[in-house]
Amino acid sequence: MTTPNPAPSTLTPSTLTPNYIEPGQPFNRDTNYIEDRITRDGRDGWPVEAGRYRLVAARACPWANRTAIVRRLLGLEGVISLGLPGPTHDKNSWTFDLDPGAVDPVLGIERIQDAYFARFPDYPRGITVPVIVDVPSGKVVTNNYPQITLDLESEWTAHHRPGAPDLYPEALRVEIDEVAELIFHDVNNGVYKCGFAGSQKSYERAYDALFARLDWLEERLGTQRYLVGDTITEADVRLFTTLARFDAVYHGHFKCNRNKLSEMPVLWAYARDLFQTPGFGDTIDFDQIKAHYYLTHSDINPSGIVPKGPDARGWLEASGREALGGRPFGDGTPPGAPLRAERVPAITASTVAA
Repeated sequence: MTTPNPAPSTLTPSTLTPNYIEPGQPFNRDTNYIEDRITRDGRDGWPVEAGRYRLVAARACPWANRTAIVRRLLGLEGVISLGLPGPTHDKNSWTFDLDPGAVDPVLGIERIQDAYFARFPDYPRGITVPVIVDVPSGKVVTNNYPQITLDLESEWTAHHRPGAPDLYPEALRVEIDEVAELIFHDVNNGVYKCGFAGSQKSYERAYDALFARLDWLEERLGTQRYLVGDTITEADVRLFTTLARFDAVYHGHFKCNRNKLSEMPVLWAYARDLFQTPGFGDTIDFDQIKAHYYLTHSDINPSGIVPKGPDARGWLEASGREALGGRPFGDGTPPGAPLRAERVPAITASTVAA
């Protein structure tokens, strides 16, 4: 069945929600993750093995969204199962409140922190998604989201579907890495630097860097369909998950308001092109995205009111990007339809309509 989609009006900010803003300070993301990798040779003790691991990736989270997209594009749904926490969390952990009994049906836990503590009883850092869990032991393997997608692309090739695209081609890796690094600092994390800024100065610095990079992307994508080469790559996946949340969340909630994405013609067409590509838009749940940001960040939005708009139907308008050429999947083919249990609500006339 389709994943349940809670109505925002039934959710309330938890009294245990964390504080994200440190007065007077810029936002600094903790990027110290569990660096274990799942590899063909199993050098970290975690060999590639079909059916052994579970990816936990909340629909609301842009970092987790990357892994869901790559898993879809490569056809790994039958190889790595998917756990879907609800859109909100407290200071302790993401919870499986969308599942029957509020328990993950495979891991048998209510909170993803249980998998962290199963391996590290005194785990001192944030309990983040995405995370890959070793199902037999119930222990977290890694939450190193930048490496997770790269490993799905390069270490799990024996399990890719026929026609899976090469999202991280050897000949383009240096350029992909360079572009992705710029996008991370100024855009992916840049919106958070704006939203969680603790001073006017740090906010304005992040704001200027964000929109300078978006202008750079607008120019770069004006003559080419994709960020690197003529096919979809890891770089496009990383940019897309931020763009998908821009007008619904970052423009207002994070004060990234020089303009909306829908007011940047090239980037807006680029984002729509990807959204309409199988594997991208079919992982996006705008209701869960808005519920997460507007309810969890109670220090930014203490009222807990979730905006009704914007109207999501614009994502379905033709992009015209085909005129630039390019081959979305290279020599490969589109992925099939999402698994029934992993489908997101379709955009209709009533979907987040203003």
